[in-house]
Amino acid sequence: MPHHLFVYGTLHSDRAPAEIAHAVRHLRELGPGTLRGTRYDLGEYPGVVIHSGHSEEVAGTVFALPDDPAILAALDRYEDYRPSDLDSSLFVRTQHAVTMADGTTIECWVYLYNQPLRIKFE
Repeated sequence: MPHHLFVYGTLHSDRAPAEIAHAVRHLRELGPGTLRGTRYDLGEYPGVVIHSGHSEEVAGTVFALPDDPAILAALDRYEDYRPSDLDSSLFVRTQHAVTMADGTTIECWVYLYNQPLRIKFE
């Protein structure tokens, strides 16, 4: 099980809203990283989807998770990740390889968007 979290949106310590800031303060920043996927602007927050089609490098930050399982549980609640009801979860927490700035890869948890995308093309 990874002990790291890849963050690309509101879980970042610089952007965390008050409702999750208490948990985010326990994360230790390791540095920038990227993963292959597609990042969408969903209004109030971004969402990343990983699929076999077109993908790009999604930039984010890797954090070390504390040994306290309550922190990961709080992050899961905030992201509306429900392991017992994946179909209804807004995001799912999955493991992915993330490339760090120095070229090394590290296995990280990442929250991926889990609902249908409603993208308007003009």
